[in-house]
Order: sequence, then C-alpha cells, then structure tokens
Amino acid sequence: MKLRIILSTLFLVAASQVLLSCRHADDKVAVFETSYGRIVIELLPEDAPKHVANFKDLIQNGFYDGTKFHRIVKDNTKLVAVQGGDPNTVAGDASTWGAGQPGQKTVQAEFSKTLRHVRSTVSAARKQNDLDSATSQFFICVSSEREWDGKYSIFGRVIDGMNVVDTIARAPIFPNSDRPLDPVVVTRAYLARRGDLR
Repeated sequence: MKLRIILSTLFLVAASQVLLSCRHADDKVAVFETSYGRIVIELLPEDAPKHVANFKDLIQNGFYDGTKFHRIVKDNTKLVAVQGGDPNTVAGDASTWGAGQPGQKTVQAEFSKTLRHVRSTVSAARKQNDLDSATSQFFICVSSEREWDGKYSIFGRVIDGMNVVDTIARAPIFPNSDRPLDPVVVTRAYLARRGDLR
C-alpha cells in the first residue's frame, strides 16, 4: 500500500513538471551552432514575453552569427556562467567586449516568481545598476545561483548542449579577468521546431 502511494505521488510530481514545462515553453527553440558544438535553448514566452520576442527577432536578423562567448564567470574553482551576445565581439576591440549594444531600445525587466537561476537557465544580461537595460547579451548558468533570482530576467533554458556550455565554461581565461583566451564563436544561430532537430 505504501509503495503504491509513493509511486502515485512520484507519477503526479513528474506529470505536473511536464505540464508546467509545456505551459511555459515556446513551440520553437533557439539553436546556437558554435565552434564547440550545438546549444539548443527552450524559450519561455509566458514568463518573459518581451525578452523572448527580442531574442527571436535578433536571431531571425542574423544578429548573433559571428558573435563570441566573451565572458566566463567563475567563483574560485566553481564554474558559474558563460555570457555571449555582444556585437563588439565580432570585430570590436576586446577591451570593449561586454559593452556592446545592438542599437535598439532596451527590454524592460521581467522577473519570474516561479523560475529560478539553476543550471541551464538562460537569462538576460544587463548593466549592473539598471534593471531595464537588457538588449542582446545573455548568460547561461552552469551552476545554481539563487541570489540572481528577481534581479535578472529568465527567458529560456538549455535543453540540449549543456556539455558544450560546460566546455566553454572550462576554457582558460586571461589572468585577473573573465575573458577567455580563445573565445568560442557562434557560427550560426537560428530558430527551429523541436521535431525538426536531429
């Protein structure tokens, strides 16, 4: 009897997580082909509609093609996050990486009350003291960083390719810096239906 109750409870929890995921997810995913491999990002328009719309628009315009993952965030030996999406990484001086903007209006913050900054979370980067300053830059959490909840707008999660993100996060960085010695390039970014990916 106890086993039946436990199994029923586990089934209900698993089913609710699937339903929650389906409720939040977009019918299309963002695919980032990189020099290290492919990263597939599930988008969450119910939680961050403006950020998802902005991200999709930039992808469809080829904005991310040729950009680099320019920042690797570490806390001592702990890998924290990788950051990309800066247009300055295409042809700009490395000293300006992290400051680039695509030229459009900023996206107002959309803080989720249910989503958390856990491993695989994709969130909007912004200026340190301006909650509504997000544009094209984003970061992917390699570990759980709950202190970022309510401070950065979560708009997606990696559903395939976290091994690629991990490889990017382990790349060597310049001394006293968060800039990688050999930044990973986004060769192509595009939107696709889940069922079309192989």
